Amino acid sequence: MKSLKLAVYSTVATLAMTLSTICVHAAGFQHGFAADPNGKPLEIGIWYPSQAAPKPVSMGATTMSVALNSAVEGRALPLVVMSHGTGGSFLEHYDTAIALADAGYVVAAVSHTGDNYADQSRSIYIMDRPKQMSRVIDHMLSSWDGRAAIDSARIGMFGFSAGGFTTLASIGGLADFSKVGPMCREHPADFACQLMAKTGNAGMAPPDSSLAQDHRIKAAVVAATALGFTFSPDGLKNVKIPVQLWRAEDDVLVPHPRYAEAVRQALPAAPDYHVVHKAGHFDFLPPCSAALANIAPVICKSAPDFDRLAFHQTFNTSVVDFFGNNLKRN
Repeated sequence: MKSLKLAVYSTVATLAMTLSTICVHAAGFQHGFAADPNGKPLEIGIWYPSQAAPKPVSMGATTMSVALNSAVEGRALPLVVMSHGTGGSFLEHYDTAIALADAGYVVAAVSHTGDNYADQSRSIYIMDRPKQMSRVIDHMLSSWDGRAAIDSARIGMFGFSAGGFTTLASIGGLADFSKVGPMCREHPADFACQLMAKTGNAGMAPPDSSLAQDHRIKAAVVAATALGFTFSPDGLKNVKIPVQLWRAEDDVLVPHPRYAEAVRQALPAAPDYHVVHKAGHFDFLPPCSAALANIAPVICKSAPDFDRLAFHQTFNTSVVDFFGNNLKRN
């Protein structure tokens, strides 16, 4: 019996020592602003590894479990910046941000000036967005109070819909906006065409659109990208970093094959490509709370046989793994 107790004690002690070496993170969260010399300060949400206990935090119709304003845990942490879709906000992909923070990343998501849920006055000025993302990176590396914890050599970017286009432009994509008119005459029901029919298209491609690339970004995830057709056939030849590309099989806002498929074909290196069976465009957004479903039912509705919650568990794991494989320490 004594030998059995010793064996059990030894096993428990070994397990305790093993667990003590595993770095388990919770998600800390801060709400803040990044300076933008071209406009008003950019509203941002920042998620990061923390040892503090998370608690439910509500912001509008979104409630998330985070450690509000807690200390940053870790050193030399990779940074991922996030760009939302038309009319969204920095909270649009909070579950993916939390998954990344839990895995040891700092995440900074922006509410794009002039293209967010409260203000869509510049929603067609899509080339504003890459510059705003560079300002967010500047802030995180030079002004954020946790900047010493970031490894500036390991920066990734995540973008959905208009944010997917933003990401492609930020990593070297050169869009040909002359393709928009002919495409919209042929496919006027596409979301971008409906948006421009309401607002016009002046200012969509400023003269310095070729200066949008931010070479600090080393890997990118693009989901359900808007305006994908504007990059073909050689508009993505300058993209030299790994890309994970997603499309929803039943996406009617950016339908196949004019968007993600055009990007897949134009990328000089094959992306990590995923087609989500039976998914719609907004299934890349996290499952909605009852409050959000009441406010914005269109973005909350999935097909009856599509499990958005289960998909996001797989999606978030894939995003974390992709950045883990491509933002490694040198």
